[in-house]
Amino acid sequence: MKIAKLITVAMCLLVSTLVFASDYNMRTGVTDISNQVYQLHMTIFWICCVIGLIVFSVMFWALIHHRRSKGAEPAQFHESTKVEILWTAIPFLILVAMAVPATKTLIAMEDTDKADLTIKVTGSQWKWHYEYLGHDVDFYSLMSTPRAQIDNMESKTENYLLEVDKPLVIPTGKKVRFLLTSDDVIHSWWVPDFAVKKDANPGFINEAWTNVNEPGTYRGQCAELCGKDHGFMPVVVEAKPEAEFQAWLANEKAQRALAAQQEAALLDQTLSKEELMATGERVYMAYCAACHQPTGLGLQGVFPALKGSAMVTGDLQAHIAIIMDGRPGTAMQAFAKQLSLKEVAGVITYKRNSWGNDTGEVIQPSQIQAYLDGKQEEAK
Repeated sequence: MKIAKLITVAMCLLVSTLVFASDYNMRTGVTDISNQVYQLHMTIFWICCVIGLIVFSVMFWALIHHRRSKGAEPAQFHESTKVEILWTAIPFLILVAMAVPATKTLIAMEDTDKADLTIKVTGSQWKWHYEYLGHDVDFYSLMSTPRAQIDNMESKTENYLLEVDKPLVIPTGKKVRFLLTSDDVIHSWWVPDFAVKKDANPGFINEAWTNVNEPGTYRGQCAELCGKDHGFMPVVVEAKPEAEFQAWLANEKAQRALAAQQEAALLDQTLSKEELMATGERVYMAYCAACHQPTGLGLQGVFPALKGSAMVTGDLQAHIAIIMDGRPGTAMQAFAKQLSLKEVAGVITYKRNSWGNDTGEVIQPSQIQAYLDGKQEEAK
């Protein structure tokens, strides 16, 4: 009996340690649903602990108390109707007791009705695109962790691999619905503090929602293995009070209008090679270096090298076309909707004048616009 008690106490201490050590338990999150999920998790966890404690206590007690050295004789109760009813009915009642709160939580998690704001989330290798439906605001969100940290040339920061250049912004106290899809492969948009983890499947729309109670910055990542840079696809969400969110939304619309004006003005300008090279290097490191490498050498057999490439140093129109339209059937995406005219002109200029590709060509935004105009004419 003493041994059985010691084993029981040890089990209780182990369970308590695991439960209350935050690194090994779920977080309560910052939404009512995440708290509900946490409470459900803990309820079922404790039910399982009680079941385990009872079963193992009885088992160890029986092993010790009814051991052969004490002359114990096994009881005979084969085909006992009472025992069979008990070991069927008790688990059934336990499962029903767990199913009721679990069903309520699952139904609440899937209820996307009466949303105050709808955001379309599109995953692609390897970034997120956010579109605020009905507000004419959309942008891409890319990981902003410096390459030097990834290559162990600099010390890693607190939010290593969980930083982006432009986070998703949502209001607190409002129900936000997410429509999730993908441009290429299956991704999964996951923010633990919201208790939201939903697959983004190409050709399908999945739904999720959240209502954040506390302002702050919340981080997550893609939770579905989606290719080479799966680990470099973070999610960062900033929850702002309603007034601050509306101010941010108005500013985004103003910035969008200003950017359109600046794009139009660029068509009449001739930018210097230095300015285009600086812009191109920034764009290349953010969008291209993951596949083609900062050195332009690519990955043999996977991503082609740009250094000395006939595509990069050859026909300019073909080079513009592959940047703007991508290449179907490969990981080369279309960047027409992701980059501005200046950024496209800059990155092409950078590629054609780096790593020994000294073509001397300077590509202007007007040349990129001419390509787009030509495509429109062809479409007609």
